[in-house]
Amino acid sequence: MKKICKYLLIAGILCSYASCNTKNKQQSEESNRTEAEALTKAEQNGWYLSLQSYTFHRFTFAEALDKTRELGVKYIEVFPGHRLGDKWGDKVFGIDLTAEERKEIKEFAESKGIRIISTGVYTTDNPDNWEKEFILAKDMGMAFISCEPAVKDWDLIESLVNKYGIKIAVHNHPQPSAYWNPDLLLAQISNRSPMIGACCDVGHWRREGLNQIDCLRKLDGRIVSLHFKDIAEKKEGETEQHDVIWGKGILDVAGMLKILKSQNFKGYISIEYENNWDNSVPDIKQCIDYYTTITEEFF
Repeated sequence: MKKICKYLLIAGILCSYASCNTKNKQQSEESNRTEAEALTKAEQNGWYLSLQSYTFHRFTFAEALDKTRELGVKYIEVFPGHRLGDKWGDKVFGIDLTAEERKEIKEFAESKGIRIISTGVYTTDNPDNWEKEFILAKDMGMAFISCEPAVKDWDLIESLVNKYGIKIAVHNHPQPSAYWNPDLLLAQISNRSPMIGACCDVGHWRREGLNQIDCLRKLDGRIVSLHFKDIAEKKEGETEQHDVIWGKGILDVAGMLKILKSQNFKGYISIEYENNWDNSVPDIKQCIDYYTTITEEFF
């Protein structure tokens, strides 16, 4: 009788264990489904909205993180020299951060649900600083560095890309930048590592008289990230075409996004909104809404 009871007890325990495992598996599957459903269609297809922190350069980096979280954006690119604020006060983001500070800042951003995916636009006249920049990116778990290297430094840059396994995204400032035209960039990188590509500032292209759609087509397969925006039509007597809410300017936002989709682009689309500096969050919310509407339609 005791033996029978013992067997029954063991059987009960095994059944309970199996039931518990089944329940845990079901809960895990439900959790995974919930997380997948929470992603936008764009995210499910490898497109990730991020914030270029220069958008909030009149605020500290700590404040920029709060604004990024308010917007529901989960990724950020930090511009070199952004004043950190919070416990770091007037200290700025860059290669002079200590190992402890890098860890603290990374964890500080993650505590707000935001990942630092890149830094830039990085430039330097000192070739020795390039490895320091790669070490900063490696220490903080970044995916890439947006930059404008000196043409003479390309062999060095490629060696560091291979050494650290971190992508380079070359930005296009207006002339006299060496990369203001995509043809100039391709002349430098077309025979180099596929981890070297472009950070496309679509607004600067148009301001330089280039067609942003044609530029995107030329860089097919080499686009790592974008500094994305829409700009106003150029008016007589005005020297600057300022940023506007996406879909209200001349850059054909929907057309640019469709080009990226046709190229099977995967990467980060960084919002760089250079207008209404002191109160840009409401404008950026409208940009995100427009982007979401467009991408939900064609994904």
